[in-house]
Amino acid sequence: MGKVWILTRRELSAYFVSPIAYVAMALFLVIAGFFFGLADFRPGAPAAMRSIFDVMMVVLVFILPIVAMRSLAEERRTGTLETLLTAPVTDAQVVVAKFLGCWLFYLAMLAPTAVYVAVLAAFGNPDFGPILSGYVGLALLGALYVGVGLAASALTSNQVIAAVTAFAVLMVLAALAPWIGTAVPPPWRGILLQASVRTHYADFSQGVVDAVHVIYFVAVTLLTLFLTVKILESRRWR
Repeated sequence: MGKVWILTRRELSAYFVSPIAYVAMALFLVIAGFFFGLADFRPGAPAAMRSIFDVMMVVLVFILPIVAMRSLAEERRTGTLETLLTAPVTDAQVVVAKFLGCWLFYLAMLAPTAVYVAVLAAFGNPDFGPILSGYVGLALLGALYVGVGLAASALTSNQVIAAVTAFAVLMVLAALAPWIGTAVPPPWRGILLQASVRTHYADFSQGVVDAVHVIYFVAVTLLTLFLTVKILESRRWR
């Protein structure tokens, strides 16, 4: 774990000196603030953040591929990935550290939105249960999206291609799977709906933390990390 933590700190510090990461963070906060003011902080609206939690599922499809695209693609382009893989660390340790660095940066992106909770508490009487579960859902959602972005970044040395690949996969999981699932007959309907991010994410904003949903996000995230390790292993021996 010591090696993983050293690599994680290296990765996380790289994000805080990257202009692209700051642009992505600023874009995320602007969009989040817009929807908070438009839907959750208006006269007569319930003191909750349900609207912003719901819209973030789609917004992050665009934001997190941009954040994650440099993780391995940039290392491969500059030639530092080969040096890193020849160091006394395993491929799995490199992947876990890359994932944690990106995910922790994403959590740092979320941190300023705590201001919205303070605003709701100052001007209303919010139910903190759904707000807390909504943030749990965002944390799990971000982990899955980062995992997909990491796997896409391992496939290429081009950051743009990595971002577009991750975006395409996330669009299928978040938008196309439930839409197609409603139009096809069983058993494909059930399979597509259960594979959909929307199916497992929606309950979090309503205060429901179901073990099935948590397992889905954890399992898919672990699958993306496993695939990333295998991609690195296959490229190591080419």
